[in-house]
Amino acid sequence: MTMTNEELAKNILFFAGGRENIISLQNCMTRCRIILVNPLAAKIDDIKSLDGVIGLVEEGDQIQVVLGPGKAKKVTDLCNQMLNGENKGIGLNNQQTKPPPLKKIPPGNRLKRSIGVLGDIFIPLSPAIITAGLFTGIANLTGTMQTQGILPSTGLWNAFHLFCSLVGAAFLGYFAIFTGISAARRFGATEALGGMIGAISISENIVALSTMLGLYDKTIPLNSILTAGKGGIIGVIIGVWILSIIEKKVRNRVPETLDLVITPFLTILITGLLFVFIIMPGAGFLSDRLVTVLSLLLNSQNPVICVISGYLLAALFLPMVLLGLHHALTPIYTVQLQAMGGVTLFPVLAMAGAGQVGAAIAIYLIARRAKDFRMKKVIAGALPAGFLGVGEPLIYGVTLPLIKPFITAGLGAGFGGAYIMLSHVTASTWGPSGLVAILIMQPQYMFQYIIGLFISYMGGFVITSLVMSEKDLNPVKEM
Repeated sequence: MTMTNEELAKNILFFAGGRENIISLQNCMTRCRIILVNPLAAKIDDIKSLDGVIGLVEEGDQIQVVLGPGKAKKVTDLCNQMLNGENKGIGLNNQQTKPPPLKKIPPGNRLKRSIGVLGDIFIPLSPAIITAGLFTGIANLTGTMQTQGILPSTGLWNAFHLFCSLVGAAFLGYFAIFTGISAARRFGATEALGGMIGAISISENIVALSTMLGLYDKTIPLNSILTAGKGGIIGVIIGVWILSIIEKKVRNRVPETLDLVITPFLTILITGLLFVFIIMPGAGFLSDRLVTVLSLLLNSQNPVICVISGYLLAALFLPMVLLGLHHALTPIYTVQLQAMGGVTLFPVLAMAGAGQVGAAIAIYLIARRAKDFRMKKVIAGALPAGFLGVGEPLIYGVTLPLIKPFITAGLGAGFGGAYIMLSHVTASTWGPSGLVAILIMQPQYMFQYIIGLFISYMGGFVITSLVMSEKDLNPVKEM
């Protein structure tokens, strides 16, 4: 019998070690992310075996239970309700377990931990990123059609265009502020103060201050030592991290009666000065170097460089998703959007999911010949999400357990990535991938993006069909 979401939530909490072993839970599009007191107390294999769990990723003191789109949000909400409610019964038969004593956990890779921090900051913003990206894409498409005379520039269509622009800019226009708030939550600082750091970074008063100090280049504003947006999102995150340290130190020295007034004032004064005159220029210097490298790779007119870089980026993106490294790309997208007026990296990486869709279709046909009804059911349930750009159900339910198609999907996606790079396809922003991302491509590149998707579908399908056979499905049958 299929397990209900409530039963699944209870069992996840039980096998994670219960209340005493859980620090917090939050969800992204497809995962329930649980930060644990002692990760060794969690029964990982039991969680993996639960009906409704697609896969599980371990990262230091965090486990990520892959549940799929929609289900992840519902189950995580139920888990939080159970943790915060009066009902003490968590898990099977209303039992409560006590986690075993803490053991020393080997320290993780520093790079992976740093990227995990970026994930903690950007994952809560994912729904807004996707929504704002879609509205921005629709606004750009509508505006282009109005300019070309396909749609009228007045009346309801103009109102629709303005509304979509309004909604898209409501998030993306103030992305630095939302990032500051989310970073403050992650680093344990006051969220409103983190938002202030983000707001400082995009304030036009920065330009006036920079001009007064002779740091502003009126001819080429982006070359200024200090200007609005200098340092981008990375600068904001560094600034909020420093703010969290300063706030704690100030609070420890200020009398409680004066804490509400003195602590935030001194915190913002000290952090603000460091942020404007040191962090923003420093992070801006790094961002400028990053733009230079990106321009050489992503805007190269050399077709050989385009094909090689596009192939490798698309082919290697699925392993990046598996390791959680894709969260580090959000700051790169923002840097590229600010400096180049569009994002060329995102369309290339979006091909990875399309390659996996092609591989899954090939496996479905092989499973049908082999009469592997379980695999057919898994693929049929995961494919719609895959076409819409949510690849994790296919990763953890199909390609990764079989290993071979995880590799062939990337190899097939590389061909689409090479075509996208060669065609210089540019997105208006970033957000959902797959078919949905057609809407966020700049209108003149929509058709090329669709061709890239088709190439990746075919690449993943053909290579997987050549490499896989019916006997390769046996590992899945035994799971």
